[in-house]
Amino acid sequence: MPVSTPGALLYVGDGHAAQGDGELNGNALETSMEVEFTVDVIPGRRAPGPRVESATHIMAVGLDGSIGDAFRDATANMAAWLEQKYGLTPSEVAEDKVSEVADRNAGVVLKINKERLQALPPAASPK
Repeated sequence: MPVSTPGALLYVGDGHAAQGDGELNGNALETSMEVEFTVDVIPGRRAPGPRVESATHIMAVGLDGSIGDAFRDATANMAAWLEQKYGLTPSEVAEDKVSEVADRNAGVVLKINKERLQALPPAASPK
């Protein structure tokens, strides 16, 4: 996730026990949660938006005021990630999902199955 404010704190939001494939109508089964995760700050590395990696996919998240803007944000984020890590231009086939249309927020997640990337060598580290 990008950090653009010195001394910024991390907020992970509210817990959802179930909501299907995204929060599309502002409703979700909200619950308290107890989770553990690790955060590393990597100085000098910039990402245009939140990025998520699961066991099977890499995902770039776009959050904005409209679906169109969120889709553009997710696409630009994924293109930058593919170029940075794999030396690719944004010509890979990707899956996009609407993740949120609630209140005044819209979210899109663009993801690529890691199987498509396994045969690719990592791009050379930026100098």
